[in-house]
Amino acid sequence: MGVSRLRRRWTRRVLSAAAVLAVAAQATGCRKGPSPSGLGDPDRGARLVDVEACGSCHVIPGHAVGSGLAGPPLAGFARRTIIAGLLPNRPGDLVLWLQRPQAVAPGNGMPDMGLTPQQARDIAAYLYTLR
Repeated sequence: MGVSRLRRRWTRRVLSAAAVLAVAAQATGCRKGPSPSGLGDPDRGARLVDVEACGSCHVIPGHAVGSGLAGPPLAGFARRTIIAGLLPNRPGDLVLWLQRPQAVAPGNGMPDMGLTPQQARDIAAYLYTLR
């Protein structure tokens, strides 16, 4: 596959992700997403990280579950500027990513975990404690 074809495919994916974000923001009535303090409970989020076995793909500080070799390590997550190399690291975008990663970027390595909106907010609140 040629470079220009790969670029076009990537551009379509980025535009598709942007469209999903725009629809989600419009549907929830928020443009920038909730503030970090308006997210969920970081303690519940830390427990959910274990329950949902996030450590089977990610190395997570303080969590010894799984090998964590498939996804990026999550240490320092709160200081990152980009989620999955695609989205700005903002609370609303993170919650959407946690709930619907395949809708945002079809074919990426993060599976849809079936998280409820509250579970996604709790995990997001926890991830923002990882500095």
